[in-house]
Amino acid sequence: MVHELTRDQARRIAVRAQLLDADRPGDVVEVAEQLGHLKIDPTAVIAPCEHTTLFSRIGWSYEAGQLKKAVEDDRLLFEFDGTFRPTSLLPLMLPAMRQWPRYEKTRVWMEANAAFAREIVARLRAEGPLLAEQIPDTAAVERDSADGWYGPNQVPRMLEALSRQGVVAVTRREGRMRVWDLAERVFPQDLPEYPDDEADRMLRERRLQAHGVVKENSPWTRVGDVGEPARVEGSKWKWRVDPEALAHADDEVDGRVAFLNPYDGMIADRPRIKEVFGFEYVLEQFKPKAQRVYGYFAHPILMGDRFVGLLDATVDKKQEVLRVDAIHELLPFEPEEHEMVRAELDELAEWLGLPIAEGR
Repeated sequence: MVHELTRDQARRIAVRAQLLDADRPGDVVEVAEQLGHLKIDPTAVIAPCEHTTLFSRIGWSYEAGQLKKAVEDDRLLFEFDGTFRPTSLLPLMLPAMRQWPRYEKTRVWMEANAAFAREIVARLRAEGPLLAEQIPDTAAVERDSADGWYGPNQVPRMLEALSRQGVVAVTRREGRMRVWDLAERVFPQDLPEYPDDEADRMLRERRLQAHGVVKENSPWTRVGDVGEPARVEGSKWKWRVDPEALAHADDEVDGRVAFLNPYDGMIADRPRIKEVFGFEYVLEQFKPKAQRVYGYFAHPILMGDRFVGLLDATVDKKQEVLRVDAIHELLPFEPEEHEMVRAELDELAEWLGLPIAEGR
């Protein structure tokens, strides 16, 4: 059976799946379990992505210490590949981690630096936890750093590689710096084991659960054939829908406002957002200033199940204010909509502990 979804139904499913309706989740772990991951990004125009993602779901009661506790003390979340993920996903990820790397270039580099990898593991076992800067670079072969993400020091690159294999892991952070240790001392050791194909299927099901409805062959979500097939009104794409989400597809989404970080998972799949919401978002962070229309790091404004505008705001650390340069309305707001956006802006400022200043 192929489910026929109107655009309204598809939007409602997507919004609820991302916990952006009025029924707010209670804590950090609940959010991470549903979303599957929290993107870590240091760009703190308002606040880092992991924190704005949680604020946009939980609201003013969220505190940064709650995330730190869930990761470092309770071990209910773990850091992996630039994200915080629920530990419940770890058993589903381990089979693929054991088969990493899949690309020949990376495999050759790892084999050439096998002694280097063993030295890192031995040092962590004897001295860990350690910062990358506390580990000497003894790599036999340097990998090209032309991509700009790594410098000439091979230690961070090898630590990343070993983490993808499940050998080492981030145990905590000191500021923005990662502290590494052996994975066996970071991850729980009584995790269930799954065959490779079953783990892969369950992981794809969790991805679909996090988004509700996605394009069948989207490289952003990689759900394959899990869930059930669907068609979305006006779209020629093949879709997959989470069957559990269909029960509330006809229920209106309460019209709360959310400011979404540009790296929020809700808008990561830009083609999907354009296809379902009719919202074409372009991050202007890397555009020359003269070419920017909405601002360096404008946050999309979601109202109910529609994107209605963009917030151009910055935390001015010198003046200790939340500086609001513009609220761009994609369509003119009704008076009630102005009030709703203003109320969310006031809540954001309260959460940051800063007064609001209009303009520069």
